[in-house]
Amino acid sequence: MDWLTQATDILNRYGSGDPNNIPASVDADFDRFSRIAPQSSISEGLAEAFRSNQTPPFARMLAQLFARSPSNQKTNVLNTLIATLGPALVSQLLAKHGANRAAEEVERGNRLSPEVADQISENSIEAVAAAAEKKDPSIVDRVSTFLAEQPALIKTLGGLALAVAMAKVAQHQSQPRR
Repeated sequence: MDWLTQATDILNRYGSGDPNNIPASVDADFDRFSRIAPQSSISEGLAEAFRSNQTPPFARMLAQLFARSPSNQKTNVLNTLIATLGPALVSQLLAKHGANRAAEEVERGNRLSPEVADQISENSIEAVAAAAEKKDPSIVDRVSTFLAEQPALIKTLGGLALAVAMAKVAQHQSQPRR
């Protein structure tokens, strides 16, 4: 039995994409969905939730996830943002938002330690993420790919983001194949 057959009952609850009709079971549904769906489907749904007009902007949601992430995950997010914007711009943005130690480490080209990553505020990451998305919108897909490995963390975005993500997967799966 393929994953889509197993997930049909879940995805049917979200197929309408109506953000005003989020089932009370959204957390449990996402738990089950994340156990059976391939990471690529989770990633695609998450990227769509990040881009949706129904959810907060990508930079705000990523900043919230960053604040709730373990240190090693924070480092992954930062390295992805640095790869997109370059160390000079990330350093400037971090310094502008008071993350001076992190700004110095980035400026020197040093890999950020988890301890330094833990000291960076949500506001700093939000500013860096907004600049990265403006420069290269595909950052949303890259971040979604490695976050798809962390379904418990994704759940902290809340029911609306989870419902949008599953609705997008449902809509994608219901489109006729060419």
